[in-house]
Amino acid sequence: MMMKRVKPLLPAIGIFCLALLVRVIYNDTVAHSYYPLHDSLFYQTIGFNLLKEHCFCLHPYISTVYRAPLWPFIMAGISIIFGPSDYFARLFLCLVGSGTCVLIYLYARDLFGWRIGVLAGVIAAVYPELYIYDGWLYTESLYTFLLFALCYAVYRIQRPSQGKWRLWITCGILLGLLSLTRPNGILVIGLVIVWAGVLVWQKFLSWRPTARGVLATTLIAVVLIAPWTVRNYLVSHTFIPVATGDGTVLLGAYNDEILTTPGYQGSWIDPLRSRPDVARLFPVFQPYKCTPPCEVVREAAYKNAAVQWIQSHSSVMPHLLKLHFLNIRQPATHEADLPTDRFPDQKSSQFVLSMMNTFPIPIFILAALGLALTLWRWRELLFIYFMIAMTIAECLVYYGSPRFRAPIEPMLILLAVGAIWWLTHRETGTLRWIVGSMRNKDQTVKDLPGESADTPAPGGSEHILAGDK
Repeated sequence: MMMKRVKPLLPAIGIFCLALLVRVIYNDTVAHSYYPLHDSLFYQTIGFNLLKEHCFCLHPYISTVYRAPLWPFIMAGISIIFGPSDYFARLFLCLVGSGTCVLIYLYARDLFGWRIGVLAGVIAAVYPELYIYDGWLYTESLYTFLLFALCYAVYRIQRPSQGKWRLWITCGILLGLLSLTRPNGILVIGLVIVWAGVLVWQKFLSWRPTARGVLATTLIAVVLIAPWTVRNYLVSHTFIPVATGDGTVLLGAYNDEILTTPGYQGSWIDPLRSRPDVARLFPVFQPYKCTPPCEVVREAAYKNAAVQWIQSHSSVMPHLLKLHFLNIRQPATHEADLPTDRFPDQKSSQFVLSMMNTFPIPIFILAALGLALTLWRWRELLFIYFMIAMTIAECLVYYGSPRFRAPIEPMLILLAVGAIWWLTHRETGTLRWIVGSMRNKDQTVKDLPGESADTPAPGGSEHILAGDK
């Protein structure tokens, strides 16, 4: 009896264990000597200050509204249990990344069958552009897991089943956590509303229960976000739903240096380096630090400077946007704090770098093919399309980086195995089904009494196809 209950779970368990093994090996080899720098150090410092200073602060007793709260709070919780070592935080991310692989298996299984699901899970487990984010302390791994969990929950809502209210509630919780991980997670709330509206309009979902579900989902997300919004208002006297920071991103992406600096074209350069005339108007070094009201003013000034640059460089904007798009299509991710770039001389790093430069290419090709071949199943993949489009749009507006592709990597794997399913299976709509239908049609024409294969049947081909159906 127990074996019967466990047997359906074996593929998911096996994929989770394989993914976890790959991630632990990565952390114990490539990232063995890793310690936080740049953004990961900021997150870790805020987490430690939550425990030491009881303050969401990058600098002691000076609050900040520049970072989203969820990841620093998680790091603080891990530190309470295991101490201040960053290794345990990375092990937590290994568990999160392994969970993403299981979700990919479940989604692909429900769409294309368990064999394709297992294939998708195995690909995800060893796919370098997923596991590299489980070896540094950025938000990519956590955000990707929450986003793909939301995609799967949204997909399950479309299926005829009981307990849809649980799915709507799950979507609300995931949207709240997603927004508290990165500020742009709030935009996903709007996409859920648009997705529901399209399916109601196309009569795939009933409008009354869907409207109630969307309302409940939105309210749950707002309830989760609201306390942090209130906190931000109290410390900054400005309405900031989750975090500020758009100005820094925009000014680092729109400046003269970004057009001429080798290796950075279409990417991002710290405003302290790329626009010191603007950045140095605000306190940076000890003993002066930017308080929350200062951060608000700084981000507004950065944003205005970036907009002015765009307006005065309209002739180069098409080229710059092209660079943004091309950059997200680069196979390998290169970041200053990424272990493969921090320790490039290690044999393990060189091995992973070779995987990063090769593995994504067939996934990109198959994903593009899968997008075209499974388009007739658009209802089941509509939210995936929305997320891919939104991610590309964000990269065009801000700047292009393979790292920004991280949230849609699971979706690319899903579309890639969709192409494999179309090419290898005999289910309705696949290549073998189409070929078989054409052969059956030809055979039917030949078998009609008194007719040759060259003579059309009475009523035309439409009559034959109708009869086949």
